[in-house]
Amino acid sequence: MRRLILAAALLATPIAGRLNAQSPETDDERWLADCRNGGWNDDRGRACEVRVVPLKLSGRAIEVDSRENGSVRVVAWDGDSVNVTAHIQANADDDDAARAVLKDVRINTDGRRIFSEGPHEWRREHWYVSYVLRVPRRFDLDLEAHNGSLGVNGVTGRMELRTTNGSVNLVDVGGDVRAHTQNGSVRVRLAGTKWDGRGLDAVTQNGSVQLGIPADYAAVIETETVNGRLSTDFPVTLQGRIGRHLTLPLNGGGATLRATTTNGSVTLSRR
Repeated sequence: MRRLILAAALLATPIAGRLNAQSPETDDERWLADCRNGGWNDDRGRACEVRVVPLKLSGRAIEVDSRENGSVRVVAWDGDSVNVTAHIQANADDDDAARAVLKDVRINTDGRRIFSEGPHEWRREHWYVSYVLRVPRRFDLDLEAHNGSLGVNGVTGRMELRTTNGSVNLVDVGGDVRAHTQNGSVRVRLAGTKWDGRGLDAVTQNGSVQLGIPADYAAVIETETVNGRLSTDFPVTLQGRIGRHLTLPLNGGGATLRATTTNGSVTLSRR
């Protein structure tokens, strides 16, 4: 199992691959419909379930185990608590067998951790758990996945985001944010007129970088690609040789927002 750690520091008061703040019920219903309709082109039997995970934090940190193939999506809300929903899918040779597998999947909490347990996976029987977390708007996150995407919407805080095979999607975030994926895209959609916090450092090895930036946004954008093209909607004044590295002060500058790729294109879009 791979582990996802959500180190949460609750401060004062109160994505790109699209993240949005729609109602939890609508989000869950859409996922259930996709799962039950076989939206992943899997010819095996399947069973699908949405579970609300009861959670009472005993401290200021929480650890979430997303297993090998789970994704994690974090959305800010106006509450002062953490709400967790688990999306569970089981596959087997037929639907009855899949339901039997799903019945044995357990989501456990102990006041500081959330982790899943279930039957041994073999042959064509597998199960997956992805998580949707709703957290206060100022929160610190440490997220890790393996074969799954990570997304954060509307949260400001210290963030460490890591996945191996999956995208990283950031919408209206702030703070001191560090993100890395080995095989996946990095998509950042900024809001407001400046970054709230220290800055952004986002890296992908094999994937594209896409930044959506408001026209009046004040920041220093740093980006680079080793093997790919770089395009921007913003006017650029360059001297000397034009390469694949760009430092772009916008509207007087501000926090440094860095997003780079080794094998992929970079696109800076004016919003």
